[in-house]
Amino acid sequence: MKSKPIFVTQPYVPPLEDFIPYLEKIWDSKILTNGGPFHQQLEQALCDYLGVNHLALFSNGTLALVTALQALRVTGEVITTPYSFVATAHSLLWHNCKPVFVDVEPDTLNLDPARIEAAITPQTTAIMPVHCYGNPCDTAAIQKIADNYNLRVIYDAAHAFGVQDAGGSVLRHGDLSVLSFHATKVFNTFEGGAIVCPDAKTKQRIDHLKNFGFVDEVTVVAPGINAKMSEINAAFGLLQLKHMPQVMQRRAEIDALYRDKLQGVQGIHCLPQAGQAVANHSYFPVLVQPDYPLSRDGLYQKLKDHNIFARRYFYPLISDFPMYRGMPSAHRGNLPVATAAAQRVLCLPIYPALTPEDQQRVIDIVQGA
Repeated sequence: MKSKPIFVTQPYVPPLEDFIPYLEKIWDSKILTNGGPFHQQLEQALCDYLGVNHLALFSNGTLALVTALQALRVTGEVITTPYSFVATAHSLLWHNCKPVFVDVEPDTLNLDPARIEAAITPQTTAIMPVHCYGNPCDTAAIQKIADNYNLRVIYDAAHAFGVQDAGGSVLRHGDLSVLSFHATKVFNTFEGGAIVCPDAKTKQRIDHLKNFGFVDEVTVVAPGINAKMSEINAAFGLLQLKHMPQVMQRRAEIDALYRDKLQGVQGIHCLPQAGQAVANHSYFPVLVQPDYPLSRDGLYQKLKDHNIFARRYFYPLISDFPMYRGMPSAHRGNLPVATAAAQRVLCLPIYPALTPEDQQRVIDIVQGA
């Protein structure tokens, strides 16, 4: 009999009976969206949990990225990473900006600050780095470059929920940080996202932009979009937030066991954690090196044959997709580290409901290849 499937990630879903009281309140109030009580409660609860002062909820992370660019009036060229989910670069095209791809660091797979300066031109107005797999970027180096050239910094922090460095939340860095609350993320609201804002004035502008640009019933101040989070999504977020300590602990346990069991496997390289004060273990990527008995795709297929669905994340590179590969900065010769990582990376299953027995199934196959 075929073993049960194991996926690279599964959303944490609290018991249905715990969600029913929230739904009853929504039905009784008849307030389904437009900044209702659960929406307001979740914004405050997330500020408290994440250690930030201002946060604007969104219906998804991609619309949050697009709105962040609009809020900061970013134009021209934006330096970013090819090693990310496509939404990072797609948001730039949606805002009529030109992505300029820069290579990544080999240990973190984050945007390499040493490569940024050479990519700056008179048309450059911003930098959009990604905290890849939740590992913080070199924020000090990036900010120094931005200050020297008067550039905006928008962090795609889709993987970085709850992550802290020595100074506190990594979401405090840059001009804005953008979160995703998609179902695959550490914290989810089914679909959702947020922008972490530095001050109340910026949050107010962003709140206008995500609601068509309305200020009041008869005043529209900008060509905004409809990116509001519904009350049902916000209620689910409030419920899930109560379970985050257990979720984070279980993820840490899974991460630690992988590192312990795989450290001696020749040809399997676990990415080091980049010195977070608090990590969220959002993914568990390994690099399959040439001295491993199988290729990366061979190991991917062997796991799949055993009903284990790992993910080659991120593969292909954003810069390899048709809408980007014609750009000069997308040439693989410009991106050797990112290109090598995309050909070797494999994310192993990690989620709170992953049982020790199922994790051992994954480990046994990787060890026994």
